[in-house]
Amino acid sequence: MRISVVDVGSKTVRLVVADAEDGVPLPVHTAKWRLRLSEQVTPGGPIPAPAVEQLVDAVAEASATATRWGAAGPLAFATAVVRGAPNRHEVLRTVRDRTDVQLCTLPGEVEAELTFLGARRWMGWRSGPLALLDIGGSSLEVAFGRGRLPDFVASLPLGAGRLTHEFFDGGQDPPSSEQVRALRRKVRHQLRDVAARIRWEGPRTAVATSRTFQQLGRLCGAAPGRRGPFVERQLNREDLREAVGRLAGLSAADRARLPGISAPRAAQSLAGAMVGHTVMKLTGLKSVTICPWAIREGVLLRHIEDGPSWWAEVSRLSEEAAPADPVPLRIADTGG
Repeated sequence: MRISVVDVGSKTVRLVVADAEDGVPLPVHTAKWRLRLSEQVTPGGPIPAPAVEQLVDAVAEASATATRWGAAGPLAFATAVVRGAPNRHEVLRTVRDRTDVQLCTLPGEVEAELTFLGARRWMGWRSGPLALLDIGGSSLEVAFGRGRLPDFVASLPLGAGRLTHEFFDGGQDPPSSEQVRALRRKVRHQLRDVAARIRWEGPRTAVATSRTFQQLGRLCGAAPGRRGPFVERQLNREDLREAVGRLAGLSAADRARLPGISAPRAAQSLAGAMVGHTVMKLTGLKSVTICPWAIREGVLLRHIEDGPSWWAEVSRLSEEAAPADPVPLRIADTGG
């Protein structure tokens, strides 16, 4: 069985085509299209018409690519940048009508569940009680669990792009020390209860996913991506603390020259590093493993393990939910 997934994020549209062999999604083709939606949409604002056109074109091309590689219609989802837009339903209908792709939005808590599943399968059962951290463009997902799916999930408005827009878009580059302190205060306040829960649970293993954590790991000395996914990559809290100080003293253009920091993400790298360091400090995590499997693999795994019915329910409730609904659904575990 060959299946595909399309992930509409804050920066890119990504496609994964995979073969499902013995319950494992084995990728045969990946592709991405740069949209940078987060640069065209203010938090809570509508997605403008030109950005919708770009999104339609990217989804159409991704679907056509999946078809060329022998996969059925893709499992297509959009994360917080679309989920939080007041014209979300209009955007979803436009994509569906013009591409025949049923794009849906995933609540942050469901994103955390699926990302946790991907990380659990990658890390294996020997990792024991597992904590997950994922920094996106608009939100931070945190999860903890002992089994296949998490026992606890949280989605907080602490994405690297969102915080950069809120605190660092005043024209001062690098930002002032007061701007940095203000961002840190907000992150600490938002994380207080979630961090207390993770400390209480006492995870045996902690993993971090997302492009933000991958780039921070590389900045702090982890192996480059060209070494492949099976090289173990660790991110230590003390190294990240030093990286925060380094990034805070540089302009976005200078950050883009650092190892691991790409030009499109240079502006938000400081906010991402501050969120990463703060959540590790407040949860008591001294290091995290950078995990290559995340939400896309989680979607593929749920489809393989539970069949298409669960995705049909996601799509149905995504259509019914009002844009302002913070948590329109929670996908229950079906066993295992």
